[in-house]
Amino acid sequence: MSDEALSNLLREDRLFPPPPEFAARANAKGSMYDEASADRLGFWAEQAHHLHWDAPFTEVLDWSNAPFAKWFVGGKLNVAYNCVDRHVESGHGSQVALRFEGEPGDRRDVTYNELMNDVCKAANALIELGVKGGDRVAIYMPMIPEAIVAMLACARIGAPHSVVFAGFSAEALRSRIEDAQATLVITADGQNRRGSVMPLKPAVDEAVDASPSVQRVLVVRRTGNEVPWHDRDVWWHDIVDRQSSSHTPEAFDSEHPLFILYTSGTTGKPKGILHTSGGYLTQASFTHRSVFDLKPDSDIYWCTADIGWVTGHSYIVYGPLANRVTQVVYEGTPDTPAKDRFWDIIERHRVTIFYTAPTAIRTFMKWGDELPGKHDLTSLRLLGSVGEPINPEAWIWYRDTIGGGHCPIVDTWWQTETGAIMISPLPGVTACKPGSAMRPLPGIGAAVVNDAGTPLGNGNGGYLVLTEPWPSMLRGIWGDDQRYIDTYWSRWPQYYFAGDGAKLDEDGAIWVLGRVDDVMNVSGHRISTTEVESALVSHPKVAEAAVVGASDEMTGQGIVAFVILRGGVDDGEGLAKEFRAHVAKEIGPIAKPRQILIVQELPKTRSGKIMRRLLRDVAENRNLGDVTTLADPTVMNLIAGGMSTAQPED
Repeated sequence: MSDEALSNLLREDRLFPPPPEFAARANAKGSMYDEASADRLGFWAEQAHHLHWDAPFTEVLDWSNAPFAKWFVGGKLNVAYNCVDRHVESGHGSQVALRFEGEPGDRRDVTYNELMNDVCKAANALIELGVKGGDRVAIYMPMIPEAIVAMLACARIGAPHSVVFAGFSAEALRSRIEDAQATLVITADGQNRRGSVMPLKPAVDEAVDASPSVQRVLVVRRTGNEVPWHDRDVWWHDIVDRQSSSHTPEAFDSEHPLFILYTSGTTGKPKGILHTSGGYLTQASFTHRSVFDLKPDSDIYWCTADIGWVTGHSYIVYGPLANRVTQVVYEGTPDTPAKDRFWDIIERHRVTIFYTAPTAIRTFMKWGDELPGKHDLTSLRLLGSVGEPINPEAWIWYRDTIGGGHCPIVDTWWQTETGAIMISPLPGVTACKPGSAMRPLPGIGAAVVNDAGTPLGNGNGGYLVLTEPWPSMLRGIWGDDQRYIDTYWSRWPQYYFAGDGAKLDEDGAIWVLGRVDDVMNVSGHRISTTEVESALVSHPKVAEAAVVGASDEMTGQGIVAFVILRGGVDDGEGLAKEFRAHVAKEIGPIAKPRQILIVQELPKTRSGKIMRRLLRDVAENRNLGDVTTLADPTVMNLIAGGMSTAQPED
């Protein structure tokens, strides 16, 4: 990619400062940036002291074996104690920690006192099942309170957990069990999904049959469907319920492994991202407290992620609970039993902080304003976005339609590997541009660099790198130190680089443009798919768009766009021409799509990520690759069938 690869094309001049009343009460102040700049390690030491340490740390950072970091050296703590027990001991045992809402409509509140008892019982059950400190435990569960209890119980006894999203296949589960050499799998009989019961146990059985390291399988009864049973299996209610609710947590070294979370690798073998205890919990709790401005005595927080993803680890389990949150936990999908389920939940629980993905936001846009309009959303005071760059029009819709025109939006950039938010507005400090993550948080070093690794000035685009070690950074890839170095540190040994492109606008705001793989070369011009998608979605008739580059004899690559219309818009003749003209106006004629296909859905993984690889296969008339990770594999047949009727531009 050339230095000019991601030069500014789209411009965004709208600026939204925080409301004065919000800024006056905000947890994070602008002075944090100066404090962290003057003494970065001292700043992180101060954040670490928000936690309970059984033994104090003697050194903030040991970077002598770079890129393998050690944070808060010599310190000892128990992560589960920090998330649960200390709140009970400080007199908040009666505060609700989890407001669980099942998809079928069942509801249950879990106080901190009850959560502590449940975690202690589960920890004692794990010990009875033979799990020791350092043993790995695989968790393959729906979004139910027992999943959070299971994670905390593992943390309590020092057994690193590997949570596998409960929508993944038996083979995906097996490969993760095998890589981690897990000795126990925790699962459920099934999960509720779009009004149906989806079994989980058969996939576990298939995976475990091929995984000799697994000794026992612990099963939560959630749906009541019949499940196959083996000698290795034990019901959660049979072993956990009879345990003592007393368990003394052991203090572990700050660098004791807390969890392994697998993310896709380019080689096909999943990468086990390793996170440890003290640094991870310090940054997860700091970012949750500061970016989401949590007021533990009054806020009702809801992050819509699944615990199978890092967002669920950092911003449902560890960060929020360390900060004594009261949060909503929802089991199901946003369209069950109706497409206003999220707004109904916000209204009934009086949610104040809402954190979701741009994919979901654009889906809500497609469904229409009348659905949120039927509900009282005035309890909301802060909105968050996570998972991918959010295009400006979705940002504006989110602010106006969901946030009532007054809620600050925190557009957060981070990764499984970073463990916690790295680039984001501070909601009481930052004047935001729609679609920009704005600037690195206090204590975080980031830059946009060219091919030579030279930091670029405002108005330029290039590669997004992290320039300083940070507390919640991954400590390596499980069992493969060389792969860790090769994947993240080989291009520029002085920087962490995971493949994202970004641009700095004229004011220095950071615009994350997604992976540099998603840059198209059109007649020598390097154009980001994200910018063309943003231009398309800024059209009032477009709800969502995905753009890929396809081989083109004339231009090198031609831009092919797949567009979902907003609710109530008819797929009439002339729309493609109208959309091309709009992109030309927003970016320039060079960015006009060669083909535009109107589709009902886009190929997305179960986490909501668009599978552009499959769209490229369609655009170039190749056989489709593996579609098993898609939430709806049949959608590709419809797209491929419609592609032949999409006429290229003359």
